[in-house]
Amino acid sequence: MVCLYKMKKKEKCKEENKMNFKKIFAILLIAAFIASIAAVMPIPQVQAQTTPTLKTYPIIDAIPNPIGVGQVTLIKMGILQQLGSVNYGWTGITVTVTKPDGTNQTLGPFTTDSTGSTYTQFTPTEVGTYKLTTNFPEQPSPLTFTSSESGATITKGTIMKASTATMNMTVQQDPLPFYPGHALPTDYWSRPIDPQLREWYSISGNWVQRPDNSLALYNDDAPETAHVLWAHPITTGGLMGGLWGDGQVPSSAEAGDAYEGKFPGAVILNGILYYQRTDTRQEKAPAIIQVDLHTGEQSMFRNTTTLSFGQIFYFNSYNYDGTYSYIWDTTGRVADDPSTPNVNEGYTYWSAFDPFTGNEQMRIANVPSGTRFFGPSGEILILQIDYTRGWMALWNSTDCGLQNAVIGTPDYGSWGNTAHGNALSNPSRYPGLNGTNPRSYTWNATIPTGLTPTSGIGGAALKIYIEDRIVGMQFNRTDVRVWSLDISKGHEGAVLFDKHWTPPTEWSEGSNTLAYTQATNYVKDSTYGNGVIGVWDKELRTHYAFSVIDGSYLWATNSEIYLDAYGWGNAEHTWYFAYGKLYSVGVGGILYAYDLSTGKTAWTYTMSDPYKEPVTGENWWGWIDIIADGKIYIGTLEHSAEQPVPRGGPFVCINATDGSQIWRENGMFRQTRWGGNGIIGDSIIATMDTYDQQVWAIGKGPTELTVTASPKVTVQGSSILVEGMVTDTSPGTNDNSMKTRFPNGVPAVSDESQSEWMLYVYKQFDRPSNATGVPVIIDVIDANGNSRNIGTTTSDANGVYSLNWTPDIPGKYTVYVTFAGSKAYWGSFAQSAFVIDAAPDVTTAPVIEQTQSAADLYFVPAIIGLFIAIVAVGLMTVLVLRKRPQIP
Repeated sequence: MVCLYKMKKKEKCKEENKMNFKKIFAILLIAAFIASIAAVMPIPQVQAQTTPTLKTYPIIDAIPNPIGVGQVTLIKMGILQQLGSVNYGWTGITVTVTKPDGTNQTLGPFTTDSTGSTYTQFTPTEVGTYKLTTNFPEQPSPLTFTSSESGATITKGTIMKASTATMNMTVQQDPLPFYPGHALPTDYWSRPIDPQLREWYSISGNWVQRPDNSLALYNDDAPETAHVLWAHPITTGGLMGGLWGDGQVPSSAEAGDAYEGKFPGAVILNGILYYQRTDTRQEKAPAIIQVDLHTGEQSMFRNTTTLSFGQIFYFNSYNYDGTYSYIWDTTGRVADDPSTPNVNEGYTYWSAFDPFTGNEQMRIANVPSGTRFFGPSGEILILQIDYTRGWMALWNSTDCGLQNAVIGTPDYGSWGNTAHGNALSNPSRYPGLNGTNPRSYTWNATIPTGLTPTSGIGGAALKIYIEDRIVGMQFNRTDVRVWSLDISKGHEGAVLFDKHWTPPTEWSEGSNTLAYTQATNYVKDSTYGNGVIGVWDKELRTHYAFSVIDGSYLWATNSEIYLDAYGWGNAEHTWYFAYGKLYSVGVGGILYAYDLSTGKTAWTYTMSDPYKEPVTGENWWGWIDIIADGKIYIGTLEHSAEQPVPRGGPFVCINATDGSQIWRENGMFRQTRWGGNGIIGDSIIATMDTYDQQVWAIGKGPTELTVTASPKVTVQGSSILVEGMVTDTSPGTNDNSMKTRFPNGVPAVSDESQSEWMLYVYKQFDRPSNATGVPVIIDVIDANGNSRNIGTTTSDANGVYSLNWTPDIPGKYTVYVTFAGSKAYWGSFAQSAFVIDAAPDVTTAPVIEQTQSAADLYFVPAIIGLFIAIVAVGLMTVLVLRKRPQIP
């Protein structure tokens, strides 16, 4: 059975082998058939995928061309192809400059903006033809984008082919004329200032808040006399009439001192003064008043709004380039809403208002606390420092305003469309190191812990130098610590120095009172040297200075007058750094100027009073209001004045270099201790006067000049009288009371007469007896067309001038009278005319023969003869009488 099974299985295997052979043979036949077909038919080839390429169109330009040797030209380079996002640009572009002598200079490499091009400046040094060549290197497209013009799509990675473009630039010996610019004004001017008058930037500064060291920049025509432009009452002011109190004294209206100060936080934006009408305490209906500094026009800005500070913000982006102005109210608070628990419960917010319309432009919720200051473009910056946990961060109002826009989109490049009309938020007040809400912060950084005040009674201070460093100071009676952290880009938080100084033992022995003086506005200055930061010892009346470069101790000043020990630190003293000096004044009324390189006293100015009116000592309590244009404006005030108030309180303008007095006004512009002090904008000072509760504007005023020439027609050889008036036409002189007092106008007077004259005109003081007028220049154009000066005269205290002149040739004369202006006034001019007829020529006049009448022949001679006979008889009688003998 087994064998039979094996035999059958063997036969079966044979059959299977035959079948497999047949299958293999069939497959081979099919393969041979396919091969035969392949031999006569081509088979498509499969190629590897290639990267797309694109021809580029390079550009090169020089603006202007031709150009003068040594002048700057703008070279434009790149390619015509644009990119689809402002976040990208073509890279590695160079410009080859072939000079006339054949040598080459390579500029770059440069990265373009999204338009595909960029610029650089170049100054040729040889006369001749320069060859400029743009070199665009081959590079991949960094993104996929579709052209809005052609509709073509360039995919990411597309190879942009290398290309070059060349042009010639002609450099000539003679310079090209450029726009000549404009001189600073010599006539009365007002806002708006046309932006083509670029040079006027130096005299048209703003005051958004009290600047560091009260140093007001861009007010380079600050007042050099006490001349008043206008005055407006804040509230009821002045003498009330009658006698009051147990002492039966004359009293004036309350002025806000102490603790209820008026005129707080005033600002000046674009020539408009904005001030808080109400006081700083419990006023229930705050309001902001606006006044044009130049014209005195006043109106209500907003009711129920608190003026916190102003802002001039320069926004420069790929879509928009311009300046925005704002009035900020930082007192907003939203009450809790029971219907929405845990949603924006009681959050605080800041509101920005358009100074022109008063409309609310935007609102920012939960603005972080910290040290607020302005950046280089006027953006609001807040530096937050956590000394315990070791971090600091910089909040930026620009970043906050753009937080809802996608970077690279048109919205991100537009401020008004993006920030205005929005309620912006800051979800995290304290971002720490976790970067919460990073879109509102420019950066955050780790800092060392332990930068806190040392033990003992003392204080702390922080000075921020934008995009450079912060300098901190902690001090007590046994130690002064000065440290600095880097805040320059890419180095935020790095320690620059950290130094300790051991003060004199007297600080501890006398339990002395210490205060932060101030710090310079600069780290290094090419004119004034290195910056300093200071501490004041009240009992020693001494300033101690330390370097903001390395923190080292520098010097100590001599002791000031003992009265400067009174008062509450810098709340009753003013200590400011400017022009390489420290200016210090207090209750003692002596302004000290200390040289910052040595600490030695450079000069002093004493605010003395000949009538002994000050109640705090021999001198008036001094207070620096403003430092501007090389001048220091210093007034007087009291903590809480008694009635009747002392008379003759001064406001003084002092030369910041040598301490000389430029002008002094006794009895005007009295300052406030608890309200707002004087400010400046457009080179005009605006200040409250606690004598009469008015806001005053101090600056150059316009004038009007009149002229008449009489007689209008006369003959040659006769005199002509040229006369007229020079009057002050400042806005304040147009008040009804002024027109009543001065029906012929307010006379313009000399700079030397201004102080007493302003008291007379605006405060109704006695008319000064020694006032003098202003010089007037008189010119004529005669009948021959020749321009001649015929004299200069001076107006009197009534504003009247006159000049007598005898013309030397006949014909029509045009008279031009000019007041060139002064430190107090802008100039003015007027013209008139007269005619000189030729005199009769007596040498050629005809001789007229006259025929005598009978009376002439007979009667007249007879009368004459009779008269002679009578005279002769009289004489004979006299002689006879003289010879008659005398009776004894």
